[in-house]
Amino acid sequence: MLKFFTLRNLGLLFIIALLAFKVEDTRHKNDAAPKWEQLFNGKDMSGWTPKIRYHDLGDDYKNTFRVENGLLEVRYDQYDQFNETYGHLFYKKPYSYYLIAAEYRFVGEQCKGGPGWAFRNNGIMIHGQAPETMKKDQDFPNSIEVQLLGGGGNGERPTGNVCTPGTQYERDGKVITQHCTDSKSKTYNGDQWVRVEALVLGDSLVVHYVNGEEVIRYQKPQSDPVAGQQEGTLLKSGSISIQAESHPTDFRKIEIIDLEKYAKDPKKLNQVIAQLMSQKRVAAQ
Repeated sequence: MLKFFTLRNLGLLFIIALLAFKVEDTRHKNDAAPKWEQLFNGKDMSGWTPKIRYHDLGDDYKNTFRVENGLLEVRYDQYDQFNETYGHLFYKKPYSYYLIAAEYRFVGEQCKGGPGWAFRNNGIMIHGQAPETMKKDQDFPNSIEVQLLGGGGNGERPTGNVCTPGTQYERDGKVITQHCTDSKSKTYNGDQWVRVEALVLGDSLVVHYVNGEEVIRYQKPQSDPVAGQQEGTLLKSGSISIQAESHPTDFRKIEIIDLEKYAKDPKKLNQVIAQLMSQKRVAAQ
């Protein structure tokens, strides 16, 4: 009888240990870093809608945004003159807490009539207004711009900068109202691929990375103030778009990790961010 109970107890212990192992294994799987979601599928512009200045939402009258050879392209071969027809391509849904990445390169010659500052210039617009609310002649959506710049081969021109059409932000406790602020990234000349990421945490923090290196961070993204106020309304979420500012650009990847489910758990959010940013992601050439 004693032998019987001993064997039975050993069996129960084995089953308990096996269940504990499975629970622990499940926990490890749940602790795995969240996966990238591809906003650009490499085949077409599903989920994206163009807005070209002076034209209705969805009317890309000169085929500015297109997909060819697996690339999302910004092109001007059907333009005679640029005529300040700034364009934006909006993703279908807004985001609040997330890590977004784009791999891009500048190619070819700037469109005739494009402004000098727009040479090798594009951007990822975050915390933007809904495209449906843009006026027909509006040049840029109210948003925070993660500015993408290419070098001209004749001096320093960092990328991953921050610009503020209709917005502002705080940095080191001070409200920053100047339109663009340079990052500390190096200059990328030629047609090389560059990876830019932006960590966006609601209305609290934004951090830009270029090829795995932090290049600038700032706090409290907000709309431009009104009625003589110093601070505007904090921006907790908004649209995402890419630009067409007169220079041909290729995007081979636009991807995102949605961090919204961690927004109310700061400890877990910080753990996930630390895990994600422990990897140095660099664009392959």
